[in-house]
Amino acid sequence: MSTALRWGILATGHIARAFARDLGDARFTITAVGSRAPGAAEAFAAEFGIPNPHGSYEQLVADPEVDVIYVATPHPFHVDAALLAIDAGKHVLIEKPLTLNRAEAQRIADRAAERGVIAMEAMWTRFLPHMVHLRERIAAGAIGEVRTVIADHTQALPTDPEHRLQNPALGGGALLDLGIYPVSFAVDVLGLPTSILAHAAMTPTGVDRQTAMIFGYDDGRQAVLQCALDTAGSNRAIVLGTAGAIELDRVWYTPTVLTRYDRDWTVVERFEQPVATRGMHFQAAELERRAAGEPPSSLPIDESVAIMGVLDEVRGLIGLRYPGE
Repeated sequence: MSTALRWGILATGHIARAFARDLGDARFTITAVGSRAPGAAEAFAAEFGIPNPHGSYEQLVADPEVDVIYVATPHPFHVDAALLAIDAGKHVLIEKPLTLNRAEAQRIADRAAERGVIAMEAMWTRFLPHMVHLRERIAAGAIGEVRTVIADHTQALPTDPEHRLQNPALGGGALLDLGIYPVSFAVDVLGLPTSILAHAAMTPTGVDRQTAMIFGYDDGRQAVLQCALDTAGSNRAIVLGTAGAIELDRVWYTPTVLTRYDRDWTVVERFEQPVATRGMHFQAAELERRAAGEPPSSLPIDESVAIMGVLDEVRGLIGLRYPGE
């Protein structure tokens, strides 16, 4: 895979490492990394062969050898980091969820439009081969009229009250870290819901431990979605139509097998395109295409903003507010 843009990575945590590995394996060009933690950028740069480590985000976005910034901070800090990069004239790929709420997301979209740069949410699942194939088969009418989406993202993650996922000040909870996947998937397949039901159970620290959602649509379609922090589930997804169904095997939001059934539940297609890595480079390729003037293949920034609005509505229903909101 060839690459045209020079990437800078903002922050050096777990997700930044996964991104750097995938881009390196796919031969993208990473020219810089920035961190506020002393020595972190230097260590990260040495590990991944990145020539320019920077000891601040300001130095990173000012680097003339960087064209696009991948924002890998915890999500409460996405908006400030993204705006910093946009104001420096850089394209931005912002780790999901795009922000804490719709208002912050809209600020990013508006500023990117003003500055003439690309802002994109790093919902990497949207650009994996099996998800591209799913959209193609649905558009071709392979399962008839789509009626229902069912998806979950449930994991057994750290329960330490000091952990980021348990901390309201860091945007903790199942919904924004895990629920964003099935919510984005439902919007991808069905569009934005016209009604939302939600129920949650909370942790002692005040974030959602698990959340269940039902999305309704004016034409009767539905999405049934689930996320949880402390129970590992099947992590499968299915799209039901009037002429069949498409099932995404475990783990549905990573590179996996797609199986299509007819209405008698007979297998009529199995799709699997092996991906040697986690697959985070597909979203980087999407951003580079957009920067070259091509239209989005999925998830334009306005859709990411709207999805943050859906998450805002769910949070309102379950009573989850973050400090400063």
